[in-house]
Amino acid sequence: MSKTETAKRYILCIAGLFFAALGVAFSKHGELGVSPISSVSNVLYCRFDDISLGMWLVIWNCVMIVGQVIILRRDFKLIELLQLPLSFLFGWFTDLGMIFVSLIPVDTYFARLLMIIIGTLVLSFGISLSVIANVIMNSGEAFVRAVSDKMHKEFGYVKIGFDIFCVLLAVTLSLIFFDLTVVGVREGTVIAAVFTGIIVKFFGSILKNPLDRFLTGNRCK
Repeated sequence: MSKTETAKRYILCIAGLFFAALGVAFSKHGELGVSPISSVSNVLYCRFDDISLGMWLVIWNCVMIVGQVIILRRDFKLIELLQLPLSFLFGWFTDLGMIFVSLIPVDTYFARLLMIIIGTLVLSFGISLSVIANVIMNSGEAFVRAVSDKMHKEFGYVKIGFDIFCVLLAVTLSLIFFDLTVVGVREGTVIAAVFTGIIVKFFGSILKNPLDRFLTGNRCK
């Protein structure tokens, strides 16, 4: 891979992070729940809002990076440590996105639901860009891959299990912090869980060929 192509792939990866973070910000603004992988950070932010949602996402991503090191041990590759700066970038993008979307009024349930739909679409678009870039996986996906490799289980099944675990952990934390009340996990979490993968595949199907041509410089592909 040439240096030019490598640079293009990392730029695309960062663009994907930006849109994924913006998607989280839209969903959070709707206050009907966020995606499963962000649900733990969302509950912690609801309880300890002196720390921004973006920073809670950074902390959660760091937990998943440490989890990869523990699971993979000697098989953990040093290049995967690039997940760390990308996690901070994702957190910063999320906080920036929340400032932007805070200007949008959400006075009705329909408006809040619309924020969830837009958030899921934008999140899925960002994920599809990161997948096509194919450089560094985000910490959540990388953690799932580590578990999948060690358990010799299909990635998709492990991903479903991990999403369920995140939601259960978020609900448990909410019950502890909010007097047996579920906060931060709602219908938006279900919408994101059901539709994100489908929308990512849709965006991937229409973006992969043109973006591959852009990345490789092969106009005939």
